[in-house]
Amino acid sequence: MIELRPLDSATEAALAADPRPGAKAILDTIARRRFDHRSEGQRIRKLLRFETSLWRTGVQYVAGVDEAGMSPLAGPVSAAAVIFAPGARISDIDDSKKLDGATRERLTIEIKKTAIAWSVGFAEVEEIDSINIYWAGLLAMRRAIEGLALPPEHVLIDARRIKDLAIPQQSIVKGDAKSLTIAAASILAKTARDALMRKLDAEYPGYGFSKHKGYPVKEHLAALNKLGASPVHRRSFAPVRVALGLPPLPPWPNFDGTTSAARR
Repeated sequence: MIELRPLDSATEAALAADPRPGAKAILDTIARRRFDHRSEGQRIRKLLRFETSLWRTGVQYVAGVDEAGMSPLAGPVSAAAVIFAPGARISDIDDSKKLDGATRERLTIEIKKTAIAWSVGFAEVEEIDSINIYWAGLLAMRRAIEGLALPPEHVLIDARRIKDLAIPQQSIVKGDAKSLTIAAASILAKTARDALMRKLDAEYPGYGFSKHKGYPVKEHLAALNKLGASPVHRRSFAPVRVALGLPPLPPWPNFDGTTSAARR
């Protein structure tokens, strides 16, 4: 690894006095790096505005929570919870959907190293088919929160609210793009689920789980129609039911006794 050190003032002055094009090119590169560094610093400060507001009131343990895997036709839904110490920063963190796989894997290592507590929870396929994917996602979130080594004092959640959670919570629409801890949670949830889907690919070959992670892409739908459903396919999802020759399911019952519009 190359260690980058700040340019000392004497060397910078010498480069500025050097008329050669190479010296100017070096100074231009340094200027661009400084600009990028300042821009990233401003972006991270903006991502920490919810956390910083809570830290200033004396709330130290702020957990960000997010899920991954709501749309796939196979595999569990995952969720992660992350707590950073007040003032902690990690460059390049963003909504996991905006990052490539290599960046997510690199940041996963850094997040786990920096966080004072982190946890990943799952809701299994049987639970998804029993209570529906929406409630299964909330169940995975609750398990992630309960798995934290430190109990959070406040929870920031991406566009959800967890019923009967005995901790103050704040739902933030598009929170994975607005909160650093939620973004970190989105990365951990995504990489944990991706790793599990690679294992399931070895157990149930032919579907391409390693490649598409269970999402309903053409390749997956073709394999589903050819091979039928595996034990890890979500039988409450319409494309899986079609492949199995099963009829559509009626609307899901809600906890208040009403029914939702439709099952997936």
